[in-house]
This record gives sequence, C-alpha cells and structure tokens, in this order.
Amino acid sequence: MMWEPILLSLKVSGVATLCALPLAIWVAYILARKRFRGHGLLNGLVHLPLVLPPVVTGYLLLVVFGRQGVLGAPLYDLFGISLAFRWTGAALAAAIMGFPLMVRAMRLGFEAVDVGLEDAARTLGASKFRVFRTMTLPLAAPAILAGAVLGFAKALGEFGATITFVAAIPGQTQTIPSAIYGLLQVPDQERGIVALVAVSIGLAMGALVASEWLARRMVAR
Repeated sequence: MMWEPILLSLKVSGVATLCALPLAIWVAYILARKRFRGHGLLNGLVHLPLVLPPVVTGYLLLVVFGRQGVLGAPLYDLFGISLAFRWTGAALAAAIMGFPLMVRAMRLGFEAVDVGLEDAARTLGASKFRVFRTMTLPLAAPAILAGAVLGFAKALGEFGATITFVAAIPGQTQTIPSAIYGLLQVPDQERGIVALVAVSIGLAMGALVASEWLARRMVAR
C-alpha cells in the first residue's frame, strides 16, 4: 500500500520530465538567442506557473483539459483521451509546474555558450542545425541536465495543481504529497507520514546528487 504512491510519483515525474524536456530546450534556446516582438510575453507565460497559486493552475487545467473542457471535450469525443482524474493528468500538471524551472536553468546554459564559436563553425560551412547539435547542445548539456533534474524534483513534490486537476485517488492519482496530505487527516498515522516524508527527501536528494555528479562528468569530458 505504501509503495503505490511512491511508484506512481516516480512514474508521473519521469513522464512529465521526458515530455517537457524537448519543448523546454526549444523555448530556452529561443529566449536566450532570439529577440522578437512578444519575447517578454513569452517569457512571462513560461514563468507564470511559478507565481500563480498552484490551485489556480490546477483549476485552469480542469477548465481546459477536463471532460467538458475546451480541449478536453474534443480529445475525449474524437480520441477517447481523458486527462482529468487520471495519472496522465497528474503528469501534465507536474510538467507544467516544473517547466519554468527547466527553462530557467537551460536558458542560462545557452546564454553562457560563446556565440563566436558558433559563428566560426558556420563560416566553415556547418549548417545551423549541425552547429546546434554538435556544439551548442554539448556545451549547454550541464545546464540542460540541471534543468531536467529540477523539473523532476519539482514534479515529485507537486501537490496543489495535481490534487485540483486529478484529485487523490489511491492507486490511480495519489502521489507522495497527496498521500501525505491524506494521512495527515487521519489520527495516529505518524509512522506512515514519516516514512513517506523520508522517501520524498531521499528521492529529491538522490536526484540532485546524481545531477551534480553527471554534470561534473560532462564538464570533464
């Protein structure tokens, strides 16, 4: 019983991070290197989940992706896809809440890459995509890894948006934070609460330590 929210949290966090990663890299690169009308608006929209109350984000997800939502209704009617009150909805909520942290870290990495090196490579005949793939991405890799870990850690601890959008259904949408909250409502559940809190801290610290170790190896290489 205790393992269900732990395994579900790992599943939700992993899927959320993997799905958000390509978009986060693309948006971070655009914000770091491009200047265009609407740049500030895009930057504000990306970071909006950081300043909005998580419950508001969860409510907006419910309005947009709920069974009767703007996008949720056609998704269900045409493809039979339902996100509300499903673990996939929890992954969506976690991805959105962790997305600003991912983009912020990755943007700093892209901004630190010397543009002169890229220009030199292009003058030697390399295409923009090849320069990005073989030079920009490897040089920004530690920051990309750091952003991915931050997103994963944020997804592990996400509560407000998740419980609003998908509730806390045991075995289906009940992640570690919602399981802890549920146990807090029941008397004499201190042992279970302490166990889940310890696991949560251990997973978050393990992810951060692993990220630091991998980032150092990348820099060394």
